[in-house]
Amino acid sequence: MTRIAYLVTSATILTLADGSDHPTGYFAEEVIKPYERFVAAGLDVVVITPDGNAPTADPYGLSWFFHYPEADKDYLASVVRTFRRDVDDIRFTLHQNTELDLGAARRIAELLGARGLTAAQAHAVVSRAAKRSWLEDIPLRVTIADDPEGEVLQPDEVLGAIEAQKSESKKLAQDRERRIQADPKFQHPVALPTLTEEDFDSFDALFAPGGHGPMVDLYDNADVGRLLTNLHRRGAVISSICHGPAIFLSAPERPDGQWLFDGYRMTCFTDEEEDQTEAGRLGMAWYLDVAIKNAGAVYDDGPSAWSSHFVVDRNVITGQNPSSSEATADAVIRAVASLTTAKAA
Repeated sequence: MTRIAYLVTSATILTLADGSDHPTGYFAEEVIKPYERFVAAGLDVVVITPDGNAPTADPYGLSWFFHYPEADKDYLASVVRTFRRDVDDIRFTLHQNTELDLGAARRIAELLGARGLTAAQAHAVVSRAAKRSWLEDIPLRVTIADDPEGEVLQPDEVLGAIEAQKSESKKLAQDRERRIQADPKFQHPVALPTLTEEDFDSFDALFAPGGHGPMVDLYDNADVGRLLTNLHRRGAVISSICHGPAIFLSAPERPDGQWLFDGYRMTCFTDEEEDQTEAGRLGMAWYLDVAIKNAGAVYDDGPSAWSSHFVVDRNVITGQNPSSSEATADAVIRAVASLTTAKAA
């Protein structure tokens, strides 16, 4: 069975630029989605933390707006794509994604459908109102009411759709955290320092989810460096998402004096995205994308913030943000399958 080292932060405190402490940990979506995909694909997942302590969820990462149901997330993405002809011209911020009711776009479209509009007509009405929200920083509940075709909706039913979306998102966040906490592998992880080179040899891949925690206990860690060196030497798949690529900063230099991953194309959480987070607004001590670039990576971010984006360069696979969790995990599964096939040939 293909074996994957699932390296999760166990940090609970992040030190900000002003020296103050801020709660941190893993982002639940980034942990549970790839984990369950790997298990479903038949991989033997070994959960590891830097000290053997059970990992802790970042409270901010459990906020409802990071846990839109997939149908709502997909519909909103289809709406946002209508804002500009070129996706590169669409700058969609966390504020717009969370404070303008846009997550309820699908549910409002369904209300319009119940009034007799076709799915295409409802999408056009919602997209028109959502674009105005985006441009003018006005909640969708207001712009949809101002639209001639949106006037058929009562304010209380629009508000009900918005609250229903938020309530379902909160339940989804709680359910994801419950699933993580209920899994013995996360409650009793393997301590990274206890693993030998022989143990490292048993892994076919490495995956590190994010949350700000990896910027505390995975970015300057000799044991992480040992693991990376072993896997990279064997051409094993090395992967991470969001702040998880902080692991690469633990990699040692090659014999020629260059960073182990010098010249590799990578992505991670961007400084644009970071500035919109709670910790970013309070003041981060350092930025991961800058550190990755300075280390020697060829940085490759997506066309817009918060959209799914992953990069594959040889045996290294990186994802940009929480939205990239599933796509990155699927890329890892494909890469591991290719390696397994090549070994069997």
